[in-house]
Amino acid sequence: MAHLLAVVFCGFGWNFAAAQELFSEKSDLAASAVDRVYVRGLQFLSRSQTADGRWPDASYGGEPAVVGLAVVSMLAHGDDPNTGPYGQAILRGLNYILKNQEKRTGYIGRSMYNHGFGTLALAESYGVVKDARLGPALEQAVRLIVASQKRNPAGAWRYSPESTDADTTVSGAQMVALFAARNAGIAVAEEAIQKGLKFFAACQTPDGGIGYVSNAGPNGARTAIACLVLALAKEKNSSAFKSAFAFLQKTPAESSYPQYYLYYASQAYFHASPEAWKVWNQANLKNLGAAQNPDGSWGDGQFGPTFSTAASLLSLALNYRYLPIYER
Repeated sequence: MAHLLAVVFCGFGWNFAAAQELFSEKSDLAASAVDRVYVRGLQFLSRSQTADGRWPDASYGGEPAVVGLAVVSMLAHGDDPNTGPYGQAILRGLNYILKNQEKRTGYIGRSMYNHGFGTLALAESYGVVKDARLGPALEQAVRLIVASQKRNPAGAWRYSPESTDADTTVSGAQMVALFAARNAGIAVAEEAIQKGLKFFAACQTPDGGIGYVSNAGPNGARTAIACLVLALAKEKNSSAFKSAFAFLQKTPAESSYPQYYLYYASQAYFHASPEAWKVWNQANLKNLGAAQNPDGSWGDGQFGPTFSTAASLLSLALNYRYLPIYER
């Protein structure tokens, strides 16, 4: 068998080392080291999910955004999403998201935060989860994002589909969802991507940071969002990305929303360079391993233990790179 595979790869002009380099690199952590932390987090999410697909957090466990991120954290581990250990939890979560999608408009939940992260979960599930509902639901969700942007004078997004102003946090969620949908084969007009990038450019300060609604008051989390958006747009060689990442590196981690910061900052470092990612990744795994609760969760934070756990896991999920949105 080994000889046969070698012949096949050579026939296509490949060798085993080249094939392996597509999926791994020297800066990677050992999978077992990540798994010791990651699987405990997944087991917490799987155990604590309710029968209707949400989580019992008093405040945010029933928000489609949080459910969506929890589903994506399960998909990111690479188990079979239909029959694997988290297959039923994934299905319950998707059922909940679809139940909270308006049939007429495609709007998910009660805010564009919910819609963006809910759409991301649909996009990452589409094509791997055996569910005929996902494609139409994803297309409808994407149409709402694009229609909302067209109505918005800023060319971006805020709290509702009818908003006429915009901010970089809500807009980041929609942009990432659009890239994920495009990766899944859904048509996304380049005009929508470029208009979104133009809004982020208008919010960049001279020192590279990203503000909330304008080019003032930058912070690390919003700058990390911009780094991710620019990277997914294949703009990593641009001055906008380079100055944003330089700002991110010298800015202290967010203390108000630590897991939200981790979720985006980890992806920013991953896209910046293997060297930067190696240092960040090792420190992140060490810190998360030390802070993980005995039940596998992470601290409640302001958005509850489900969000904190899902976001923490997703900051580590780049070690697996099973999801299209997590490719460099």
